[in-house]
Amino acid sequence: MDQDTTHSAVPGHRPTVSSVAAMAGVSRQTVSNALNNPERLQPETLKRVLAAIDDSGYVRSAAARQMRTARSSVLAYRLDPIRDGIGGIVLDTFLHTLSAQAEGQGYRVMLYTADSDEAELRQFAALTQTRAVDAFVLVDTHRDDQRYRWLSENGVPYAVFGRPWPGDEETDDDGAHAWIDIDGSAGTAAATAHLLELGHRNIGFIGYLHDGATGDDRRRGWEASMAGAGVPPRQRRALDSSQRDGILEGADAARRLLDAGATAFVCASDSLAVGALSAAGPEAAVVGFDDSPTAAALGLSSVRQPLEEAAGWALGSVLAQIDGAHSTSGTSRLLVPQLVVRASSRPLS
Repeated sequence: MDQDTTHSAVPGHRPTVSSVAAMAGVSRQTVSNALNNPERLQPETLKRVLAAIDDSGYVRSAAARQMRTARSSVLAYRLDPIRDGIGGIVLDTFLHTLSAQAEGQGYRVMLYTADSDEAELRQFAALTQTRAVDAFVLVDTHRDDQRYRWLSENGVPYAVFGRPWPGDEETDDDGAHAWIDIDGSAGTAAATAHLLELGHRNIGFIGYLHDGATGDDRRRGWEASMAGAGVPPRQRRALDSSQRDGILEGADAARRLLDAGATAFVCASDSLAVGALSAAGPEAAVVGFDDSPTAAALGLSSVRQPLEEAAGWALGSVLAQIDGAHSTSGTSRLLVPQLVVRASSRPLS
């Protein structure tokens, strides 16, 4: 039977199922049905019991609920180290939105850390063996990702923010796991088309080193738009730069590309774009990716990711799996980001 966990509005009194039943003039079983099986009660009875629960300040015990349902009502999420303070805002926003939406469904998000797939698998084992969590929300997908296989083989619900890349080890029944991701290629294609409309033709791409699937995806959009505009391969290669993600790296890349004739830049992140903006001078145009608060403060055009929609999908997917609706978990989605135009979108002079 549920027990209380908070004080009522009456000082010194802790509401219980029995006291709620007395207030409503019903049995303890009727209060339990109102909490756990409301469809069993007549509407007027249910309304009276719920009013008594609200008036008394009764809060059902999470521990009792876990014993009854064999669920923890907790979702697990890996917290990554702080990076450059700009790029990390994307996953911070995703986590905040996921946590807020989960609370509305009676769930909490628990954070854990891991510095490798192997370390994360050990976390999976520890958290599931103790029934500390009901499901996992995975982020930061990469090639040869080992996490899907373990969760699938152990029957643990999970959702993925990030698509499967070539080489992923997928073992779900239909040969693929559920995921949601942002179409980075569509975002940089839109940014490049925007700069082409402003009269630029020598548009440099400041991207990540060629070792990340996300960076490669964002590079493809720029390259497709440039090829569609008739820019020859040799010129595209001269305008393509790869480096680590960071403000200083973006500034260095912009200087090199300016020497190659670039008049505008599409960047794989806002960190790179901030660096390019500082180095490119007042005539060049710059577009970033992620639409961070820094981009807004600096008047930097950027590509905004629909993070609220992504978090809502991830939550819906894991809750459906927890409830046994496996068909819902098999649907994957690729969301199209939005270009936000600001002052850094300068026309070619």
